[in-house]
Amino acid sequence: MAPKGSQRVVNKIVAENRKARFNYEIIDTYEAGLVLTGTEVKSLREGKANIAESYASDEGDEIWLINSHLPEYLQANRFNHEPRRRRKLLLNKREINRLRAGINRDGMTLVPLKVYFNEKGRAKLELALAKGKKLHDKRETEKERDWNRQKSRLLKGNSQ
Repeated sequence: MAPKGSQRVVNKIVAENRKARFNYEIIDTYEAGLVLTGTEVKSLREGKANIAESYASDEGDEIWLINSHLPEYLQANRFNHEPRRRRKLLLNKREINRLRAGINRDGMTLVPLKVYFNEKGRAKLELALAKGKKLHDKRETEKERDWNRQKSRLLKGNSQ
C-alpha cells in the first residue's frame, strides 16, 4: 500500500484507440473491468499495450476483449502470459443485456476506446457501443475538422 503522503496518478491512460472515433459513430460508452494475470498488469503499468485492432464480442453471458496486444513482461520467465489472448470483461448483467440488445437489434459493434488505471489502481477499459461510419461520413468529419482548424487560425491571426 502507498504511504499516506504520496500522490497517486489518477486515471493513467495506458492505451488509446484513436481511430475508433474516426471510423465509428460512438453511441454509448461503458466502463468495464479486465480479468488479467499478474504479468499482464505489470506490462500495462509499463505503458505497453495496443488496442487499435481489438474488438469486444458477446459470447454466452459474457463479453470478451479479442485481439488486444499486451506484450510479454520481460522480467517474468516461464510464467509469462500470451500477448494476444482473449480477456474477459467485467460488466453488470444489466449492462451486458443492454450491449447485447444494441449488437443484435441495431447492428452495432463493441469498440474499445482506451485502457487506463482508475484511482484505486484497477485496470479498466472504456468500451463503446458504436455504429460504423460510411465513407461519406468520414469525409464529412475530416472536412469539419479542417474547417475548425482554419477557423482557429483565422481567429488567432485577427487577434494579433
